[in-house]
Amino acid sequence: MNKIEHIGIAVKSLETSNKLFSSLLNTEPYKTEEVVSENVNTSFFQMGESKIELLEATDPASPIAKFIEKKGEGIHHIAYDVTDIEAEMKRLQDEGFILLNEKPKKGADNKLVCFLHPKSTNGVLVELCQEINS
Repeated sequence: MNKIEHIGIAVKSLETSNKLFSSLLNTEPYKTEEVVSENVNTSFFQMGESKIELLEATDPASPIAKFIEKKGEGIHHIAYDVTDIEAEMKRLQDEGFILLNEKPKKGADNKLVCFLHPKSTNGVLVELCQEINS
């Protein structure tokens, strides 16, 4: 793993939270995007080499909606940048980590992604990210 790529934060309202984080971080989001496959709208703030991703559910049955219902707004996941996501998935699976998807899938911000189950990572949802075309 190369670096923390982003920290994902589950929010009830992207509009409200974009204003809050714009004020807090003294910068505007550089991108907003809908990820239909995950039933979320996202926005990204650049913070040096890392990013903050805000995630708003677009469906009451989505994982983000369920997360907020159970735990409230807050940190949802930590994403790590990897060079070869398939090799890293195999390495982690061989080490005993539980993958939530068998193959990388397209995520937000031009990334291939894979999630690791929190049961195998001390309760933290971990996301692996690889830039598409890298």
